[in-house]
Amino acid sequence: MSVVCLESLTFGLRHLVSAADALGERLLLLTRDPSYYAYELERLPDGALDVVTTDTFDTEGVADVLRGTPGLRGLISSTDTWTLVGAELTERLGLPGLDPAVLRLARDKAAVRDRLYEAGLSRGRAVDPGASPAELRESLLKEAGLPAVVKDTAGTGSQNVWLVRDEPELDAVLAEAAGRSLMGRLFAEPYFGGPVYSAETLSWQGRTRLLGVSSRLMSREPRFREEITAFPVGFPDEQRVSLERWLGDVLAAIGYTDRFAHVEFVLTAAGPEVVEVNPRIGGALVGEGMCRALGYNVYEAMIEAALGRRPRLMDAALPGGPAVAFVLSYPDAPGVLTGVGGLDRLAGLPGAPAWYPVKRVGDPVEHLSDSRGYAGIVYAEAETAELATHRAVAAANAVRVRTEPFAGPSAPQASGG
Repeated sequence: MSVVCLESLTFGLRHLVSAADALGERLLLLTRDPSYYAYELERLPDGALDVVTTDTFDTEGVADVLRGTPGLRGLISSTDTWTLVGAELTERLGLPGLDPAVLRLARDKAAVRDRLYEAGLSRGRAVDPGASPAELRESLLKEAGLPAVVKDTAGTGSQNVWLVRDEPELDAVLAEAAGRSLMGRLFAEPYFGGPVYSAETLSWQGRTRLLGVSSRLMSREPRFREEITAFPVGFPDEQRVSLERWLGDVLAAIGYTDRFAHVEFVLTAAGPEVVEVNPRIGGALVGEGMCRALGYNVYEAMIEAALGRRPRLMDAALPGGPAVAFVLSYPDAPGVLTGVGGLDRLAGLPGAPAWYPVKRVGDPVEHLSDSRGYAGIVYAEAETAELATHRAVAAANAVRVRTEPFAGPSAPQASGG
């Protein structure tokens, strides 16, 4: 019996293999580049899973591989990039899965904003997705005003997201966006001020369980670069219950009835406001942190959902574990990655800090204004998310990501941060 993973997030593959084994399934990873998962694959025993290298952007080719997979029972597509490809293949092959229309909606940030506005779950709506820059400018100033956020309807990793606080900034952003390659369309929405969080939820047949909330400490304005995450944030019981109810309403409004969701939101003075709904488990080390902090391999729920079965995690009593935090480590300047210093100091610091590499020596680091620029992650644990944050930051301060300038006139152009 086989469950196929159409690409994967950078981390979590080991937990996914363990989950498949526990459920009597064989995991098959389809990937364009197995080296992307080197950290995870090197820590698995030989033969722990099957890996097939194929062009995962070639939908027909992937469909052929799936048709030739013995005992295929489910398909997992846990990344933003391959969400819609996975939805199409799931429907085409008659495998358990959500309605592709729901996933198309979830991947359209402007459409989600409007749906939530219409349901009374947001105070702002999207402004002119797909309009010309001049039309977008006029509509934004007329309908929403400033400050506002201009972004890609299908963006990921904080890419192509701009805060505009006055008209000169708006003009500069629209000019910059005109030269960018977008995954979707350009649109604008009101800027909601306050601390940013992400809710880690699991839903089944319309019921949503809040597994916990991650903090999302960001860079200074006007960038939205992700820097520090901790889990689980300790909300008072009454507020946590209220958040769980609100999240259930948010997901119901877009028809997202099953599986994990990673819902980014701002806790404003007037209550929570959605930033975006990601139809997947959280990225970076969110999944790893959930497994440790909850004392449960949450990836079992991913396998069970792919098989069309109610995840036991919906009802499970969670034994708990340490709170966790991690810091994304960026170099000081763009260039070619030459190494990471200070890793030898981690063993002497509290919180069992560990280094999770994302890039390898020789990789280019071109973009420092969004999450494409971090070379690795420093992880730490403690009794609370607050203490884990302190320990992770202390450990990250000992680490230095080193780059050397790009050589020659054909060097990549960096978008500094």
